[in-house]
Amino acid sequence: MANKIGNSIKKIFSSQLAIPLIALIVLVVFNLIRDPSFFSIVIKKNNFGNTVLSGNLISILNGASELVILAIGMTLVTSATKGQDISIGAAAAIAGSVFVKILRAGTINPGTIFLGVVFACVVAILFCLFNGVLIAKFNIQPMIASLILFTAGRPIAYWINGGATPNVESPLLKYIGGFIPHIAIPTPILVVVAFILLVNLLLKKTTLGLYIQAVGINERAAKLNGINPVLMKMVVFVILGVCVTLAGSMNVCRIGLINHETILIDIEMDAILAVAIGGNSLGGGKFKLSGSILGAYIIQALTITLYAMKVSSTAVKAYKAVVIIIIVIAGSPVVKQWLKQLKNKLSAKPAKVEAK
Repeated sequence: MANKIGNSIKKIFSSQLAIPLIALIVLVVFNLIRDPSFFSIVIKKNNFGNTVLSGNLISILNGASELVILAIGMTLVTSATKGQDISIGAAAAIAGSVFVKILRAGTINPGTIFLGVVFACVVAILFCLFNGVLIAKFNIQPMIASLILFTAGRPIAYWINGGATPNVESPLLKYIGGFIPHIAIPTPILVVVAFILLVNLLLKKTTLGLYIQAVGINERAAKLNGINPVLMKMVVFVILGVCVTLAGSMNVCRIGLINHETILIDIEMDAILAVAIGGNSLGGGKFKLSGSILGAYIIQALTITLYAMKVSSTAVKAYKAVVIIIIVIAGSPVVKQWLKQLKNKLSAKPAKVEAK
């Protein structure tokens, strides 16, 4: 039994998840030494009199919700296109603006919320497909293609609501962005869990995941085997459209308004870093969603840790950059190869000298 556990642990730490797991363990140990109660969870009453869970661990899981969803979309785009979409924050702003526009057009009820999400999803998918067409049909490098929407997206979001930052207030929206009565876990965490399960079912129960990876590994070979690379790239941008809609709508429900300038600002950089920290190649091909999800939570845990250490919000990005650079370099192929050579060298048995 002990050997099986040891072999399982050895297998995990020699896999793609080794770097994110080590980074997570270091963060956990550091926080436990600095403050043993850092990860404690308390039960308290919120402003509406509901019993809810609270604490840094809940803040990490809850605060990373939008990032996790966008990291999933970014992983699939990276795998299929061998590049990154840097316009997901702007696309989320557009989706959030459409969502608010629909909500303000009538009484906010479950039907209106559903309609708002559907309309926002359609609009977000169309904008994401614009990037997809440039990449799949015109072979423009993904980061360059998405630079157009990155630049124009937030002004478009501003224009959708007539150059305003309107509020939307409703108990239903607070339930989505906060807590559902009699459920102690924040709703965004539940949404993320449901979304992860749905995406896993889609990728595991169909050949979609295999096809996406095949296109990213070798597009020409995939085409010779009957896979349509253009279609696969379009599909990943449709999924990305769904991701930015969920993230944008959830953020609107959290804060009760849409501000095109600040909504999910710089989220695309964190999403790309989550993919990289998760051990996925930014050059496309094989991917592991669990790595990107873990990477997203590591980024959020690092942010919460820095805030707990009283680091100013302006300096947080600098500290995050240093730590993330270390993590990314540690997981780079060059460092992995060097460690492998070092391991082989240390484990090599010295040659015996025969006596004459």
